[in-house]
Amino acid sequence: MKPLVLMRGGGDIASGAVYRLKRAGYPVVINEIAIPTMIRREVCYGNAVHRGEMILERFVARHVALSEVADTLAQGVIPVVTSSYEELLDTLKPAIVVDAILSKKNLGTKRDDADLVIGVGPGFTAGHDVDVVIETMRGHYLGRCIYDGSAQPNTGIPGNVGGYTHERVIHSQKAGLFTAKRHIGDSVQANEVIGYVDKEPVRAKITGILRGILKSGLIVSDHFKLADVDARCEESHCYSISDKSLAVGGGVLEAVTAWEYERNQDGNDL
Repeated sequence: MKPLVLMRGGGDIASGAVYRLKRAGYPVVINEIAIPTMIRREVCYGNAVHRGEMILERFVARHVALSEVADTLAQGVIPVVTSSYEELLDTLKPAIVVDAILSKKNLGTKRDDADLVIGVGPGFTAGHDVDVVIETMRGHYLGRCIYDGSAQPNTGIPGNVGGYTHERVIHSQKAGLFTAKRHIGDSVQANEVIGYVDKEPVRAKITGILRGILKSGLIVSDHFKLADVDARCEESHCYSISDKSLAVGGGVLEAVTAWEYERNQDGNDL
């Protein structure tokens, strides 16, 4: 039986890691917040909190109570739990913790939370608050395991997709109630209204396909990420795990399997 992995976060990057681990036979439990705010909801196992159940790349994730985790894992389903991180640590005692919240800072993950602790993206330092850091910046080092030091700092500029960077990502101009008027997978034109924050229209900046949009009915703060428009206009990209997510997930899987191998080698030497 492979060791249990507790994944902090169920967004699109975390879901790539969950998929890689699940394919390799690792039992994974996702810890999400009570009201997730991911925009690429169709490729997020954490979206099970909103839907009850989420199917992505053949795997099923289900929003369950902490007391239902063991039965859910036995069914081959990925449990998504909104209990506190501390409660999950105390109850499940996972061998491995992966922090893939992607908040650009550490929100309380400690190196002694599990036998192996992995931090995804900037905000962690390998050898200090985690054992391994996984690079999330697009480019030469994407998905690389870092055993000494940190990932590249956040630039604040979205990665280039279809020739666009900051233009493809849409943020709120004020705080208020978000109401979506378009859906993931819809084609949109530059300057088209895709939703509202209170009564203020939210417009697409470029022409493309709506790869992600925040769930309607949520309260947002000023400059909150609301949507992502993809100029490549490949509808299948809206519903499949991205190249970046799989690359990061490959780094997580490498860190986990390398740790297991080294642990087994140490055991054989005794």
